Amino acid sequence: MGFFKKIFSTYVWGNLLAMAAVAALAVFVLWKGLALYTNHGETVTVPSLVGLQESDALYTLERAGLRGLVVDSAYNKRKPTGSILDQQPAAGFKVKAGREIHLTINSAQTPTLPLPDVADNSSLREAQAKLTAMGFKLGPVEYIPGDRDWVYGVKSRGRNVYPGERVPVDVPLILQVGNSAADEDLDEWDDSLDVVIDDDPVAEPSGDDYGLDLIDL
Repeated sequence: MGFFKKIFSTYVWGNLLAMAAVAALAVFVLWKGLALYTNHGETVTVPSLVGLQESDALYTLERAGLRGLVVDSAYNKRKPTGSILDQQPAAGFKVKAGREIHLTINSAQTPTLPLPDVADNSSLREAQAKLTAMGFKLGPVEYIPGDRDWVYGVKSRGRNVYPGERVPVDVPLILQVGNSAADEDLDEWDDSLDVVIDDDPVAEPSGDDYGLDLIDL
């Protein structure tokens, strides 16, 4: 009987209720603290930054409660140097306050690429496909004597360039391609030398041809 009285005593139940209240209060405080730390339920709309200068973009993000970080650069000659070309996340996305926005800016330098080995190693069609796939620009073809549609050289800014040399991607490349001009000229020359020979023998002149009369003796 004494054991059951202790279990159901007011003192024991009071302690249990107090422990439960303390635990519930601790959970509530922890939940609120985490909500405040992570800005639970609070979002910020990412502003549009493309086209702005880097300094203006960073200022815009700061006012919105966000942070900006330049992570990459690209080249677009139609856009001002130092302007924002891309942003991640994009404008209009909902993010938490303090989120870092990654920016790509327009570089002042024209990118270059190493020239592949196409001279004296590929046809015109093969060279054009390879160069355009790599990002090079092509100008009008320059025809020179040689095998038809065979690439003999590559020029950039008026001079010949060679495999491995880095070439600006916005400068058109000129392919020097054979047009068979030498072979065609030789064929025409051979045709002009054709000689027609008469199979009939040349007749010897007779006495009449020399104006002589034959006298019958």
